[in-house]
Amino acid sequence: MTNTSILTLESVSLALPDGRLLFSELNESFDQRRTGLVGRNGVGKSLLGHILAGLHAPTSGRCRRIGRVHHLDQQSIHRSATVAELAQIAPIVHALERIEAGSTAPNDFDLVADHWDVRERFRALLDRQGFASVDLQQAPATLSGGQAMGIALLGAWASDADFLILDEPSNHLDRCARANLLEMIQAWDKGLLVISHDRTLLASMERIVELSSLGLQAFGGNYAFYAEQKMHARARAEQALARAKQKQQRQARELQRQHENLVRHQAQVEHQAKHANQAKILIDRQQQRSQVSAGKQRRDQQATHQALHEQVREAARQVERHTAITLHAPTPARHRGRGVLRFEALCLPRGTATPLSLSLSLGERLGLLGANGSGKSTLLRLLAGELQATAGTLQISGDVVLLDQHCSQLTPGLSLLEHLRQGNAALSQAQMRTRLAQLGLDAARIELPSTLLSGGERIKGAMAAVLYREQPVDLLLLDEPTNHLDLPSLQALETMLEQFSGALLVASHDSVFLECLHLDGCLDLG
Repeated sequence: MTNTSILTLESVSLALPDGRLLFSELNESFDQRRTGLVGRNGVGKSLLGHILAGLHAPTSGRCRRIGRVHHLDQQSIHRSATVAELAQIAPIVHALERIEAGSTAPNDFDLVADHWDVRERFRALLDRQGFASVDLQQAPATLSGGQAMGIALLGAWASDADFLILDEPSNHLDRCARANLLEMIQAWDKGLLVISHDRTLLASMERIVELSSLGLQAFGGNYAFYAEQKMHARARAEQALARAKQKQQRQARELQRQHENLVRHQAQVEHQAKHANQAKILIDRQQQRSQVSAGKQRRDQQATHQALHEQVREAARQVERHTAITLHAPTPARHRGRGVLRFEALCLPRGTATPLSLSLSLGERLGLLGANGSGKSTLLRLLAGELQATAGTLQISGDVVLLDQHCSQLTPGLSLLEHLRQGNAALSQAQMRTRLAQLGLDAARIELPSTLLSGGERIKGAMAAVLYREQPVDLLLLDEPTNHLDLPSLQALETMLEQFSGALLVASHDSVFLECLHLDGCLDLG
């Protein structure tokens, strides 16, 4: 396949409404190779996707496009009023309806083009993919998150676009739907950009492009190749900065030595001039030569100092500006091995009809598996006391906390700082700010109402509110905790959970995440 550029960024910069420069002077080309776009939360990946799709204008620079671009993100799902809008076929469907009602407007015929059977073809596609009960005029709000994303993806595959931009397409998808997504991606033979933190998805890419404080950097391989090259590149940049600083320090000592020698020499000249029996004109010439030599040395030293200072600055520019993400494991208050959860023949009000039985002790960790709709979230909400079982027995001993992907425990009007204060009054203001800063949360953002924050910011704040409570957690229930987390935050969560000594029950479709937790077993709801 010939790699012909479809999307090209030319010196693209974007400033936010508050004047903050999000990224600047981006230059990159995107062709038919499957490309993953990665980067920390808040770095501007989604906005860059909008610029590439022509949905947002850059502050400066331009994006050249060849062909038609189909863009899909979480917002396009939320703002869709019908399934037809969700699949992005609504303009054609509406044009068909107007033509059938008698319209002869050229624009309607241009919209339809050769897609006269779009309703029938998409209806057949829905039926084949298990959405037979879904109607094109149905509201997406009546669908689950996984169903809505699945239908939106069907619209993308059926779009016949020259380039697809998919922003977090695996969010809310179960294992089967994720497997289908991978198959469709590998079968797609046109341009494709996937914005994602899903390591399984990124492993199927042919190229990874990272957006960071250094701009856009392309790595010619999948996620494993990128991770290795990134580690080596960061190490080389940090070593180069360390060498530049050492050279600057050595030179500073040498310049100081030269200065001290010059001062001693000038003192000797002045001393000799006072006691030597020489003509005044000879003494003046000697002192003048000494002053000229001193002036030249000062200028040379200043030039050397400036050159070394610039070398350090340039080396520092090559080191990515980032704050390490840190999650502290809560200190266990009880002994490992004590039983905290036991249920027998438990029947859920929704989901699987199979009675469930399980026992869990401090220190044990289990995965909760199953397709969307099997009852994973229902079971976790039941264990958290939010729902009632229809039958069976349930015993819980200890403190139980549920952290779900929707951050339901966050009160909309309260800030993250206030949530943390409510859970642990013993923490000082400085300690709370430090804990939130270690999660990569901006100092100004933690005082905003939680509803104004991004998904990644909310999930990090919810984690802090749960994990840094004054009362240690005995049983931690996690429902798709990896949604909205960037890769450094995800890895920090994995590290923290390795240290967590309470009991853990986690529902996730992220197979890599589950493998990193070293689970003792799994409960599969089917």
